[in-house]
Amino acid sequence: MKFDRKTRSDKQLLAIYSELVTPRLIEEKMLILLRQGKISKWFSGIGQEAISVGAALALDKDEYILPMHRNLGVFTSRGVELTQLFEQFQGKANGFTKGRDRSFHFGSKAHNIVGMISHLGPQLGVADGIALSRLLRKEPKVTIVFTGDGGSSEGDFHEALNVASVWNLPVIFIIENNGYGLSTPSSEQFNFDSFVVKGPAYGIEAHSVEGNNILEVLNELEPLVESIRKNPRPIIFEAKTFRMRGHEEASGTKYVPKELMEHWAKKDPIENFERYLLKEKVVTADELEKVKAKIRTEVNNSVKKAFAQPAIESNTQTEMDDLFAPFEQEIVAAGSHTSEKRLVDAISDGLRESMEKYPELVIMGQDVADYGGVFKITEGFVEQFGKARVRNTPLCESAIVGTGLGLSIAGIKSVVEMQFADFVTCGFNQIINNLAKTHYRWGQNADVVVRMPTGAGVGAGPFHSQSNEAWFVHTPGLKVVYPSNPADAKGLLNAAIEDPNPYLYFEHKYLYRSLSGNVPDGYYTTEVGKAALAREGNELSIITYGLGVHWALEAINELGIAADVLDLRTLLPWDKEAVAETTRKTNRVLVLHEDCLTGGIGGEISAWIGEHCFEHLDAPVMREASLDTPVPFAKALEENFLPKSRLKTKIQALMAY
Repeated sequence: MKFDRKTRSDKQLLAIYSELVTPRLIEEKMLILLRQGKISKWFSGIGQEAISVGAALALDKDEYILPMHRNLGVFTSRGVELTQLFEQFQGKANGFTKGRDRSFHFGSKAHNIVGMISHLGPQLGVADGIALSRLLRKEPKVTIVFTGDGGSSEGDFHEALNVASVWNLPVIFIIENNGYGLSTPSSEQFNFDSFVVKGPAYGIEAHSVEGNNILEVLNELEPLVESIRKNPRPIIFEAKTFRMRGHEEASGTKYVPKELMEHWAKKDPIENFERYLLKEKVVTADELEKVKAKIRTEVNNSVKKAFAQPAIESNTQTEMDDLFAPFEQEIVAAGSHTSEKRLVDAISDGLRESMEKYPELVIMGQDVADYGGVFKITEGFVEQFGKARVRNTPLCESAIVGTGLGLSIAGIKSVVEMQFADFVTCGFNQIINNLAKTHYRWGQNADVVVRMPTGAGVGAGPFHSQSNEAWFVHTPGLKVVYPSNPADAKGLLNAAIEDPNPYLYFEHKYLYRSLSGNVPDGYYTTEVGKAALAREGNELSIITYGLGVHWALEAINELGIAADVLDLRTLLPWDKEAVAETTRKTNRVLVLHEDCLTGGIGGEISAWIGEHCFEHLDAPVMREASLDTPVPFAKALEENFLPKSRLKTKIQALMAY
């Protein structure tokens, strides 16, 4: 292995060595603790330390880095306190995730490190968002994000690199090419020898280095970082290396040919660098041992301190409180002057007023810029706010939701438009596993609103008409709102954007231009988590939301029934007090929603009423919903699918019980 010190002094080389050997010595200790059963799992980066350390040393401390399983050197080189690191590995209360996640599934805001999740790939889109924040603020800073050769097969890899290329984002994608994805060799992952071939395909630079050579990593990476600060752009940086231990310790390495292990053992990054330092007379063997002895002492002392901490104790209230970033909504009252507006215009007004209120707020989505979105909600926004804040995106829902999280990490709010709610499936992982869980896991809020044009009744068929709100109501860490009228649509959208937590904001396509109402002028917010009575009566309660509110009003008018029609407005959290109150009042409850019956929100509400309000019921809680089929296209089929055609019969059955 050939080393080139450039102009580095002996003191600098020794400092690099200290950083390089620290994660190795920690790992040796961790492997002992693992064998003793004192930690539950370990993902070893032995043999790959030069990449993590080199990346961390190449950046300024205020530049973000997004590591993965084998990047312990990122944490140690950033100065993460070792006692807290070991408390994390042991699931102690003082660990970065308070015992809620293990190993390297955590971040540290204090060290500008962003935690990974097990699904390989989503962190790449998050890096795009952090890099975008630097671009928007004209800050000459670089973001580094790690992935592996196996992780590069994920769709997130393509999406994130493509977005970074299109937007010229200052981000370096480090690919640790270590030969295997768990037990699957590279030859079964991709059909090329080096990731440099990926660069031209995305229109970006690509570099490849000997990843086990700490000086080569630094010599190649440092000038690239400096260049990107002056000329923002993305770069692929392949570091060729090898994983000397199992994917995790339990998996072993029996699938690796012996001669391959022997070949890479000779390329050990620490042993080779030690030999170079000795050969160049930078240090003596005794001095190297003193460096290691000092680190071992620190490691052992930190481990003892961590083990001395008491075992974690559960507290239900704490667990619930940490789902969301602290936020107490202060209602902004609506003014007395109103104008009649369609639902689509009320949403547009709310979005515009929030863009004015928050000068860094970014809107992202397909065709949202000059075209104004397929439903024209952002029409004219580019002229007022510019293309930097109203951003057309490639077709890449996952990367764009991840970009929203990255912006939030940098303190910038974002609204992501799904062109149709159906398309959210392509960004599902980012929403369910990143937006929803990030604050609970390591205290990082996700200030992202995902707009969801939803619902049937417009003859759009199975892939443009689904009601999928129940997917998200089942996910702790999200908030879900679903207005039924223009005034609430504006107030709830403003409230969602104001809240620094992740929202799914559903807006019914059928109501966009078919429903008008009086909407207060100017900025105001509507209370999240609070239902409202759309009609009052004492014979029956219909609990519903969205288009269901209008179906319910039409049905009771035609039947001449005096009923409470409770518009939930917020689905997560939903207003249990209002549900209990209307149940006690009428003693008969029908839960109505457009979503399919099985697994819909109605089942949860019905079960809750049965458990908490049983003594007030004069009849079983009944449900009406769409058929348990995909949404059909033809008008007659769609009308049969939707619950409206069966609603009056169900109301009559409940009244007659």
